[in-house]
Amino acid sequence: MADETQNEQPEGESVEAAASAESQAAASEDRAPTAETELDAELADLVDATGPISKEAELLADLQRLQAEFVNYKARVERDRDVARNNAIAEVLRALLPALDDLALAEAHGDLEGSPFLAVLNKLRVAGDKFDLKQFGAKGDKFDPEKHNALVQTPSADVVENTIADVVSPGYFLGDRLLRPAMVAVFIPAEG
Repeated sequence: MADETQNEQPEGESVEAAASAESQAAASEDRAPTAETELDAELADLVDATGPISKEAELLADLQRLQAEFVNYKARVERDRDVARNNAIAEVLRALLPALDDLALAEAHGDLEGSPFLAVLNKLRVAGDKFDLKQFGAKGDKFDPEKHNALVQTPSADVVENTIADVVSPGYFLGDRLLRPAMVAVFIPAEG
């Protein structure tokens, strides 16, 4: 009987072990869905948590893009404003050039001595200087077709390159921009 008890005991232990193994298997099956459920819940929480961050990042990117577009727009408007201002100044000065030419010719002939027009001529020159208006084209200068218009060409043995013989009307630069080319007569090298 002792053998039976011993046999029963192992058999009882094995029944208990089997029952324990079954309950552990059932428990692990219960835990597996619980673990998966917990993992799914954590994943859902993470998606919920990162959703607003992604939304915030998207809004931040949109804001940065709009800010960059505004800065570019502002720079473009400033550049366009400067171009429009410079064009307006150039047109006004271009319209005043014939009067400036007439007054300069009258001054060269001595007609402005003691006249109030001398003060007008000086004021026009000061206004031109304010906007960087520069006169060019003098007798004896080298002829440059980029900034001089040749009205007359006269062959001369005294020159080796095209040279300004006389200035009909001076040219003007507004800064680096050619406002009006100088109208000139040119000596060209004589052949032979």
